[in-house]
Amino acid sequence: MATQIVFALYRPHPGQDARHVPALRRVELVTDRPTVLVRAGDGTYVEVFEWVSETAARTAHNHPDIAEIWDGMELIADFATLASLAEAQKPFTHFEPVELSPDP
Repeated sequence: MATQIVFALYRPHPGQDARHVPALRRVELVTDRPTVLVRAGDGTYVEVFEWVSETAARTAHNHPDIAEIWDGMELIADFATLASLAEAQKPFTHFEPVELSPDP
C-alpha cells in the first residue's frame, strides 16, 4: 500500500507545543522521511510528514498512545485548514522555517 503525505495545521496556544510526529514515529505509523515544520504569518504551524500507509493513518486514531495525544491537542491548540491561510491564496507561497529538535 502506498505511503501518504499529510499536512497537519495547528496553532498552539501560548507556551504550548503540539508537535506529535515523534510519537507517531515511535509506534511506526510514519516513515523516516524528514518532517517539515513551517509557520504561517498568523502563527499557524504546518507540519508535513508521511504515513507509512493509508491503513496507518486510520490505525492512528485507535492507538491508545496517539489517541491520548490527539485528544490533548484540542486543549492546547486550534486547528486550521490550508484554505484558511493567507499564504494559501497565492500560487507561490512562503512560510517561515521552524527548526525541529531531534525526535525524543
